[in-house]
Amino acid sequence: MWRNIDWKNPVTRWKLLFASLVGCIVVFGGGYGVLSITNSPSFCSSCHEMAPEYTTYTASAHNQISCVQCHIKPGVTNMLTHKVKSMKEVYYHVTGVPKQIVQTEEEAVSNENCLQCHSKNRMVTASGDLKVNHKKHIEEGIPCITCHAGVVHAKVAARGLNTEENRGEWTEKNAQKLIEEKYVRPNMGSCIDCHEKVNKGEKPWKDVAYNVPPNPEELEKKGLAKAEEKTAGNEELKNKKATQEIILEAISAQKNKGHVKVSMACSTCHKEISTPKNHRTATWNVNHGDSAVNQLDQCFSCHQDSKWTKAIPKQDIITLLKLGPKGQKYVPSLTKAKEEVRNSAFCNTCHAQRPAKHLTSDQWLTGHAPYAKTADQKTECYVCHDLKKAKDSQKEGKAPTDVYCQNCHRTGFKGGDKN
Repeated sequence: MWRNIDWKNPVTRWKLLFASLVGCIVVFGGGYGVLSITNSPSFCSSCHEMAPEYTTYTASAHNQISCVQCHIKPGVTNMLTHKVKSMKEVYYHVTGVPKQIVQTEEEAVSNENCLQCHSKNRMVTASGDLKVNHKKHIEEGIPCITCHAGVVHAKVAARGLNTEENRGEWTEKNAQKLIEEKYVRPNMGSCIDCHEKVNKGEKPWKDVAYNVPPNPEELEKKGLAKAEEKTAGNEELKNKKATQEIILEAISAQKNKGHVKVSMACSTCHKEISTPKNHRTATWNVNHGDSAVNQLDQCFSCHQDSKWTKAIPKQDIITLLKLGPKGQKYVPSLTKAKEEVRNSAFCNTCHAQRPAKHLTSDQWLTGHAPYAKTADQKTECYVCHDLKKAKDSQKEGKAPTDVYCQNCHRTGFKGGDKN
């Protein structure tokens, strides 16, 4: 048939050219249409396993840009390469949804993506408080996500809130209870952890794993999942010890600025926030109890454990949804203050240490009565000590010490005790 076509005829050649043009329009137009559809956030939301990621995205400050502007490096080649690699996601969706969606190390959001919109010539944050030399950090090779990991998705993967059993809870109604500001904004713990390592001569950001949460399915393939489960029970204790070490080192660095490469004093990073005036008194370390009871919410605006550590503990989505609405006004409560002190690694940095007035154990055993006569004096004791032997099932935080009053005072105290 092709031999019988008169290719010298101009009309025939024009027909061929027209047919080729139509074919190109169909092929390239269709391809462009497919790319446009698959690049849209609505396409990402079509898979139910993406509910946590899509819900957090729509509630974030980045909800006016497409997912691919962050997750695919600029350039046509990178776009096409990513589309080919993404075919595995279609395979997973059809054959078995992953237990958890976690960004892989090779697909971590790069600085190149962020700098499409943001300038590195920034010295302060939008709030005006944090003063961070972004250019210096970027030129040092520090990825933006080291500090800004939760800016869009509120660190749902690190918090363990995007697993298969949790995806049905990610509705627009529940979003505000699950997306907490402290997981969206840079975490002070990330700064402290990184500065601490720099002071030891390390560059932790060189390891991509430092910036992305571990993939549970990859751990399972490597046979590390069971090992992770065995150590999970000790993680909370390890984190508390690490928190206390970091806090003590930060406080030490604040007092001895000349002995560290990067100071961890408040004024190093904060422009407006500084050490409160009442903290600067010589007796603050022993006389801050009343302030803590009356202004506990203000205390924990700075002294939350989650602000002092980079590690994020796993959370239970049902517990988070049952919590009361945000912004509840704190009502001064000695009971609440005592419970918070016991559960706070920051407070326990000092409260877990034996007070100087306790002297040696044998001296204190026979000489502590004058310090525990009144109800107020006993209240001070109860910050660290329980009246009765603690039970594992008790709701209140565990005391820093296992020495309790009725260990010796088995019949109680004269006049009883309301604690």
